[in-house]
Amino acid sequence: MTSRGSFKNSRMNFKVQNDQPEGKGTKPIREASSITEILVLMIVHICKKLLFFDTNLKIALYLGALFLLSLIADVLTFPKTYFSRSDNVFNQYFVKIGWFWTLFLTVPYVLLTSYTTCCGKRKLIVTGHMLRLFIATIFWYSWTTLFNIIETKYGRCNSKSFDNKITCLKNGHFWNGFDISGHCFILIYSSLVMIEEAKSINGWERIKDYIRDERYSRSVDDKSVSTNPLKNINADELEVLRVSYDNFTPYVRAFLIAISLLQLLWDVMLVSTILYYHIMVEKFISGVIAILTWFVTYRVWYTIPNIVPNLPGDGIFKYNKDKITGTPIPKKKMSTSNGKHFMGMPLNKSQDDPTSEEAR
Repeated sequence: MTSRGSFKNSRMNFKVQNDQPEGKGTKPIREASSITEILVLMIVHICKKLLFFDTNLKIALYLGALFLLSLIADVLTFPKTYFSRSDNVFNQYFVKIGWFWTLFLTVPYVLLTSYTTCCGKRKLIVTGHMLRLFIATIFWYSWTTLFNIIETKYGRCNSKSFDNKITCLKNGHFWNGFDISGHCFILIYSSLVMIEEAKSINGWERIKDYIRDERYSRSVDDKSVSTNPLKNINADELEVLRVSYDNFTPYVRAFLIAISLLQLLWDVMLVSTILYYHIMVEKFISGVIAILTWFVTYRVWYTIPNIVPNLPGDGIFKYNKDKITGTPIPKKKMSTSNGKHFMGMPLNKSQDDPTSEEAR
């Protein structure tokens, strides 16, 4: 008599022959993940941990550093480092064109994710998602322009011979003005925008299961009550979703990793700015403006029902609603017998999975 353990091992090495007609077989199971995919998922998991660190705590750390660390920097002189040089490569080629790098990564990421979750519906993609980045760009340009106007209009040259900032600096003099830190603003605002936009990755892996299960249910004309979020989309939308998900997922993961690295660089450069540039009040005010701008848009405006744009991850079906709203997702029972779960996500359907037809 074959033991249960031996039966499980045999299931892992052999495929059960199925002589039933196509569309009438057992419920399909998740295919085994490759080593490469597991490694990518590990990296994505780490990136999600870095990006989705408690936002409220992160903001508290930002404000605390802008106030206390800046105040210390105004009194004490920190040792000079490579980051204290204004011509360092990170400052010259990243921070000074920081918004370009932010859009360079977030635009394709939002486009790919929204195209998938909106099943290719262009109006939803543009008004529901790409509009957020357009609004963020307007705020970035407006605030940085205002900062420059304040410094220019209300400053003065250390030589009375010049009353214009440009001519003052060209003649080797110093312009004394209230220089609200554009660097602090863009580093904090860009980080918060990237964190919010990246949230569409939450629950992304479940979409594959939803597609597989919904296609099976439709192939057997299953009329039972379903909790699958794809049950209300039509056949064309389901096919667009399947193709776009399969084609775009590797790029979505790659952009998420790049966004995580850029956000980490922004935090490093923020510390550098706090330690070596501007005075405390100039940095603190810019930080407060960045945080308020983020709060008004992502935490107030975008959460209003029936008002565009939508929150990241919203589409014609819900797959990460619990993650966005902060409602805890019930923990799934993890099988310890065959090790087919990875960081809370099933790598393969186990025999004990109640959704598996063969386990019944």
